[in-house]
Amino acid sequence: MYAPPPTLSLVVIRSTDIERAARFYSRALGLLLTRESHGGPDHYSSLVDGLTFEIYPLTERALATTSVRLGFAVVGLDGQLQLVVREGGSIIEPPHDSRWGRRAVITDPDGHKIELTEAAA
Repeated sequence: MYAPPPTLSLVVIRSTDIERAARFYSRALGLLLTRESHGGPDHYSSLVDGLTFEIYPLTERALATTSVRLGFAVVGLDGQLQLVVREGGSIIEPPHDSRWGRRAVITDPDGHKIELTEAAA
């Protein structure tokens, strides 16, 4: 019997300052984030193409998530990079053409590496 592969449905990152992280992901990347609390700590959540992206506080009991690399497809990479820098992120790999399209790697204020890719024209 054939079963389709699973669909990725949740990504959780941890931040030392969830308010700052929420501002960054909202203003620099355009995610629509909602503050939530349902039995655990307050956190932020966004639904992105069927995937739930959440920002939880980094605590002594939780492991840091900065070794995870995130990726977002964007439109208007150069303008997006200006927002990233303005909102406290850093460009660690400037935009360049790749087989996946035009691509850059940034970090958020907590140090998570994020690959931004714009489809080739």
